[in-house]
Order: sequence, then C-alpha cells, then structure tokens
Amino acid sequence: MRNILVTGGAGFIGCNFVRYLLEQSSGTEVTVYDKLTYAGRLENLKAVSERFGSRYLFIQGDICDAEKVEDAVAARHIDTIVNFAAETHVDRSILDPDVFVQTDVYGTYVLLEAARKYGNLRFHQISTDEVYGHIEGRRRSVENDALAPRSPYSASKASADLFVSAYHITYDLPVTISRGANNIGPFQYPEKVVPLFVTNALESMPLPVYGDGKQMRDYQFVADHCAAIDLILRRGRIGESYNIGTGAEMTNLAMIEILLDELGKPRSLIQHVEDRRGHDRRYSLDVSKTMALGWEPDYTPEEAIRATARWYRDNRWWWQPIRDGEFKDFYRANYAGRKKLEPQ
Repeated sequence: MRNILVTGGAGFIGCNFVRYLLEQSSGTEVTVYDKLTYAGRLENLKAVSERFGSRYLFIQGDICDAEKVEDAVAARHIDTIVNFAAETHVDRSILDPDVFVQTDVYGTYVLLEAARKYGNLRFHQISTDEVYGHIEGRRRSVENDALAPRSPYSASKASADLFVSAYHITYDLPVTISRGANNIGPFQYPEKVVPLFVTNALESMPLPVYGDGKQMRDYQFVADHCAAIDLILRRGRIGESYNIGTGAEMTNLAMIEILLDELGKPRSLIQHVEDRRGHDRRYSLDVSKTMALGWEPDYTPEEAIRATARWYRDNRWWWQPIRDGEFKDFYRANYAGRKKLEPQ
C-alpha cells in the first residue's frame, strides 16, 4: 500500500484519514479524489497540502465519472482504493433520495470496476452502523447480521456493501468493509447532530432535538476511527467486514447535556421537535472483531463529545462561513416546519 486513492478525501472522515495516513507512514503517497460537494471542502486539506507536499495530490472529480476515475488510477499507479465518497446525511436522503442512489451505489460500482480493471487493486469500503437498522433490546450488531436499512441513506450504503462483497466473491477482488458508529470531531459539516448542536449553542440558538431525544448512539472520535481503518487495511481478513466504535452508547439527550456543559451553555436551549421519519431508536455495535486485530479507541464517547465541542468553539473561522451559506437553506427546509413538542 504505497499509492493510495482516497475518494471523498476532502470530506469529514476522509480528510482526517488522509492526515493520519501521511503522518503514520513516510513511504505512503496519497491521492485525494473528491467532487467537492457542499460537505467536501479544500479548506479541510489546506494543512495537509502545506505539510506533505509531493506525497499528496488532489484531483477534483465525481466517482460516477468512470473515465476520470480510471485516469486517476492509471496516472498515479494506484494500488489501494479507500472509498469515503458518499452522500451521508439521513435528513437530506429523505428530502432527495436520488443523489444517494447515484453516488453511494452507482459511484461505488464505478470504483469497483476500476479496481478490477487495473489488476484487482486492494479496495476498502467505508460503511455505517445504520445498515443494520434499529437494534432491539440489549443485543449488539455483529458483522454477519442481516442488513436491515430503514432510510434512503442507509439503504444506499447497504446496497454498496453488497456490491463490494459481490465483487470479492465473483471477481476475487481483495476487499474489506468497515461499519462505523457515529463519528465526531474536527471538520464535520454542521448538518450532523453534534456539530449542529455545538454551533447552535455557540450562537445561543435552540437545539432541535428529534422526538424524546432518547435514541441511543455510540459517539466515537474520528481519530480513533481512522486508526481502526488503517489497521483493517493492513491486518484485516480479505472479504470480511469490521465494526468500529467505542462499544458504549448513550442517549442523544445525554450527549447534548455533555456538550452544553463543556460550552457553559444552559439546558434551556434544548427544544424538542417532531421526530424525523424512519428514525432508528438504537444502534449498537459489537466491536470485538476489530479489537482482536489489536485496536482500541483512545477516547470514550464523553471525551469525544467534549473534544469536538472545544474544536468548534476554537475554530469559528471554519464553520461560520458554512452556516452563513448554503446551510441556511437546508436548515430551513429540514427544521422550519417541524412541530415543537412539549418538554419530555
């Protein structure tokens, strides 16, 4: 793994992974291939470009563009593809499912074809715990569970996972898949729940909590996720899937209270609103398979939430232009008409 193509590398997890790869291995060269949609921003990679020079190259392109993908693979002598490129937000998938099918399903197929055409390249797919759907009782999702997606977003990611597995079985493509819990940390677009609530709180705006706020989630720090992905690339068994998370979970209300405490903001900012359609109540991952490779997270969920809140507090330069731009239209479309609920 000397020449790695990171698709979606200008997005949240992708840019953190690129930085991690270049810091960890002096012999690795990374090519970032990114369409630069609203959530993929060159600002996320500015420090990478300045620090690593010739070991890093950026190519702007759509993973649905087969010719451009293949040109990048050939020109850069790529031996490994790590696919972060995806539309990822559940609320947006409810408003406009079409783009999720195009990018998350067809785009993954294009990348798999390029990997097959250029010598069965090593391929790693970034997936999500949401493909397992709502988890009942106290059980945790294991990697061989049936996929049961419940939103257009999670359905598109589950479909991509199945394509990746099919290419391994049919064409012997050397693949792995990782399914991560809720990632938080630097450079996450503020449509996602933690940066949304942190930036709202910093501006003393209400925090629109879906339903009763008792949905259960595992919040992991993005640096821990990146370390696990790297380990799976190096030590993971070909053809297998791996769950990545802390193995702990909390309610969304508990998460909100932690970030408000870290920022010194009042709980009166919490505002319960009508729940979104198809909202899964609980995700919970069994991460023992990944830990057996020699990995464990450095951050607890609470530590991850506090570290993330501090980053947004200290980096207004990064998120304020986003909040002042396209984000306003999305926020209005998704939240303006939601019925306010009585405090739970």
